[in-house]
Amino acid sequence: MFAPTALLVGIYREMVSLDLTDTAEGLILVNAAFNLPICVWILNAYFASIPRELKEAAWLDGTGRLGSLTRVVLPLAMPGVVTALVCTFISAWNEYVVALTVTSSGDRMTLTEAIPGFVTSAHEQWQYLFATSLVAIVPVVVLFVFVERHLVAGLTAGGVRG
Repeated sequence: MFAPTALLVGIYREMVSLDLTDTAEGLILVNAAFNLPICVWILNAYFASIPRELKEAAWLDGTGRLGSLTRVVLPLAMPGVVTALVCTFISAWNEYVVALTVTSSGDRMTLTEAIPGFVTSAHEQWQYLFATSLVAIVPVVVLFVFVERHLVAGLTAGGVRG
């Protein structure tokens, strides 16, 4: 329920005590910890909207619990899964403050950390700044192109109760 920036000192102290500063694992752990609750919230609402009768019908047809999950429930829940994926990706991709705090060396720097480095008090490298910004935008645009159909259905799901 808290923004990562509100807990920045605690996050840094925890990363130091776990020896995860300046590692990809540390960033993954922090991003997972802050994005997991929203994904669970989105997916819980979406899975709850799938009628239990569909799962029971799959069980009667001879599939087990895992089979009904993979063959019936997940295809129906795909818009919710895509919505959670997009929310998590955008949040992790745009994360700046925690990445700046947890990583310190240049070779571990994320793209969002590198962009401001092109404009300093000594010089401005606008061409590199704009090129890097464009590179940072491309994965998000590509993701939206591929998941747009599912995303609209996932965002509007649960809006009307019957």
